[in-house]
Amino acid sequence: MSILVLYASKHGATQGIAERIAVTLTASGQRVTVRPVQDVGAIDGYDAFVIGSAVYMGHWLKPAAEFVASHRELLAAHPVWLFSSGPLGTEPTNAEGKDLRQASEPRETAELLAAVHPRQHRGFFGALDPGALTLPERALRRLPAARAIMPAGDFRDWAEIEQWAKDIIEELTTGTAEKTAQ
Repeated sequence: MSILVLYASKHGATQGIAERIAVTLTASGQRVTVRPVQDVGAIDGYDAFVIGSAVYMGHWLKPAAEFVASHRELLAAHPVWLFSSGPLGTEPTNAEGKDLRQASEPRETAELLAAVHPRQHRGFFGALDPGALTLPERALRRLPAARAIMPAGDFRDWAEIEQWAKDIIEELTTGTAEKTAQ
């Protein structure tokens, strides 16, 4: 089986998630290509797709959203999994008890789901390296309210990401997979 893993990453955290997914898929014997959505080229010839984007200000990055929109017919005819990388921190819920990964779901989620009917959309915690930020991003992070939602660190749960990739393989090879919480 040939799987294309695509990502849109601003500072590299989402790229890291995509690469870990690709390594896990490859370890199961699949032919996997991993690329940024901007550099993908032709996508026909792949059997399945995993597409992810960083989430900023409640939105998928524009190249990822545009990629899905412009290839929706081909993607809808194949198994597709989507993932988002966005919330920062180690707490799965906020003070009100709301799941942070669902609370920070991109505004495009309903549109993406309707366009390509993915098998699943999964949210993962991201990472923030203050040294990789642009000058305006560093200035924004200095604001007290921003620091609370933009803590520095790597919050990606590699075991969770690898298990999700294994679930994808399970579904592709047997047609079944345990549904995991989003």
